[in-house]
Amino acid sequence: MSSQETLETLSTSDGADLAGLKTNMNVDYVIQYNIPSDRAEAEAGFIQLIEALTKVGLASEVRHGDGSSLLVFVKVASNQYLASQIYRERVQDWLYSVRTSAPEKDVAKAFENEPVTEAERLRLVYLLITKPKNEGGAGITPNVGLWKQVTSIFPLHDQSFNTSWIKTWSKKSFLDEEDLDHMRNKFGESVAFYFAFLQSYFAFQIFPAAFGFGAWLVLGRYSWLYAFATSLWSVVFFEWWKKKEVDLAVQWGVRNVSRIQHARTKFQWDHEAPDPVTGELVKHYPPMKRLQTQLLQVPFAFACVLVLGALYMFCFSIEIFLTQVYDGPFKSYLTFTPTIILSGILPILTTVLTKFADVLTERENYPTNDTHLSAFIRKIFIINFITSYTPLLISAFIYMPFGNLMIPYFQIFTTTAGKFYTEGSIATQEFRINPDRLKSQMVYSAVTAQLVNVALEFVVPYLKRVASKKVEEVQAKRNGESVQSVQDAPEEHKFLERVRDEAKLDVYDVAVDYREMVVQFGYLSLFSSIWPLTPVAFLINNWVELRSDAMKIAMGSQRPIPWRADSIGPWLNSLGFLSWAGSLTSSAIVYLFSGDSEGPGGDPSKVDVVGLLVTVLFAEHLYLGTQFIVRYVLDQIDSPGLQKERKERFTTRKCLLEETLGPDAMSAAVPPSPRTGEKITLAALEEEARKLSVGGGGTPEQMFWLRQQGMDETIAIGRKLISQAKPPKS
Repeated sequence: MSSQETLETLSTSDGADLAGLKTNMNVDYVIQYNIPSDRAEAEAGFIQLIEALTKVGLASEVRHGDGSSLLVFVKVASNQYLASQIYRERVQDWLYSVRTSAPEKDVAKAFENEPVTEAERLRLVYLLITKPKNEGGAGITPNVGLWKQVTSIFPLHDQSFNTSWIKTWSKKSFLDEEDLDHMRNKFGESVAFYFAFLQSYFAFQIFPAAFGFGAWLVLGRYSWLYAFATSLWSVVFFEWWKKKEVDLAVQWGVRNVSRIQHARTKFQWDHEAPDPVTGELVKHYPPMKRLQTQLLQVPFAFACVLVLGALYMFCFSIEIFLTQVYDGPFKSYLTFTPTIILSGILPILTTVLTKFADVLTERENYPTNDTHLSAFIRKIFIINFITSYTPLLISAFIYMPFGNLMIPYFQIFTTTAGKFYTEGSIATQEFRINPDRLKSQMVYSAVTAQLVNVALEFVVPYLKRVASKKVEEVQAKRNGESVQSVQDAPEEHKFLERVRDEAKLDVYDVAVDYREMVVQFGYLSLFSSIWPLTPVAFLINNWVELRSDAMKIAMGSQRPIPWRADSIGPWLNSLGFLSWAGSLTSSAIVYLFSGDSEGPGGDPSKVDVVGLLVTVLFAEHLYLGTQFIVRYVLDQIDSPGLQKERKERFTTRKCLLEETLGPDAMSAAVPPSPRTGEKITLAALEEEARKLSVGGGGTPEQMFWLRQQGMDETIAIGRKLISQAKPPKS
């Protein structure tokens, strides 16, 4: 069977044909091309696009888009060419130790033993479209340079798979390995790793949820036992997941795939120099230049703390004044002022800081996409940490211990309000610390914020799409036009309408979902001792989250590019940091408030600073010791993935020995026996004596080994020497 025939009959790992391509007119990718107002420019850009695709072996068809754009449908013109590209990638994987053994030299047999998945095919086609020309690709990068009119490149959803997928998951409480394999084969390892992480996180939350419910019933808030159990849980989960993701990477055949980096289009190299290993010219950017830019991350972090911290402190002060001091008219309405300020200003500040983080990452000028993304995610984590946890940190460590010191500053707000109030003085009430403030904030973060997030993530985009479609219909009626003025071929109309709808969807970004789960993990690790039912709320939320994220991919966004990954990336470091920070924060909160929900009650003199510092220091050392023990125990436990890797390496060594030394190289050795050895020894000695007799004598070294002929004579002489030996002195 030829490689072309093999590829055409390839099936996915679950035994189904590549049905997604068949239901999508055998289309691999759709390229959306915006038509500029200058017709000459539009035609030149379009011709350049089609020529670039054709040069790398991609066939194309063009259809109408939404009126101001074209849809270019792309597929591989030659399956034999695609087979060669896939085979080359598998060989590259072997060279970079992603695979433990080289693929079969017979291409057809290689594809029979290891069929091509839909994700593998789509990834290779995407690389053909986007890779630089000097690496064999078309070099098409959306919205950049020559390709500024190319707004998106996306694969099409497999509608039948999506329907079956959502229906199956809606009936399951837990996902199994087969579900994750389906995800991997359709959407790539990057998305599959997210769902594997979310499923593991959900399963692990059963323990803190059950323990938290018991603590809520029996122990109450600020329990030392609950805080210790939560910290232990976070260590075990973090260390277990580090082992689990290695296991998954081995099972999915992507371990060490992060070593294979894709060049970043916007990388600005400084000079070219020969690689010391390969001798090839490699583009370089001086590390010291990058380091100088990276050092700007320190003032960036301080700027985030100052700007966002100042905003939170300002709104916090207004909130305390309006809810606990002010007692004048319109109080019930004025209490919403801080929320309005935060809702209006916080998104703007977050957007500005995120844009600055993006610019800073661009200036750091990383050569590959993965390193660039990792650097950007680290900066985003700083912003998310501040925006998510600052309100609780302020309440726990400023408001509750030092609240009474804030009373003089409330006079500023009273004086300011008095200037706008002409009917006498502003009515106020005595300020008292609200002991339930921390709990109220935690309930909001664990319940209300999670519900709002689900609505913003899934419901709001759906309503926006429906509203946008209605607006288009109304505008078309006003202009006397039909909603669909393009005349499609009848057999293509339904398909093209679906493609036009998918072109309007948002691009799926798995980093957004990771961010949400990591932030939630931080709430649980840092603050759940305030309200022990926090993990119960998160457990329920994450059951919904698993299915809503699946629906978001299937219905609310374009099909993601099936990138490979061997871990959850920089988010793993974020989990480790939050787990460690949780041991410090939770111990400090429990120390301040255990036994008395009001804690210091706003009086800093009640805070035992030395005791607090000793408690935090002890908690940190206890955390580090526990982490060492958990890591050691988990290292002793074997896993299916590592067993598979050892088996593959053994098979590779066995084949190499057989090829080098013959088929008997790995056969069992004959058990040694005196008679077997005697035969070998006598034969060798007789041959040596024969050579010496023919040669007429020998050297002293040669004669040394001819005085005793065989094992029996050596034993006899040895016994004689023993009998002649003098007995040892007593």
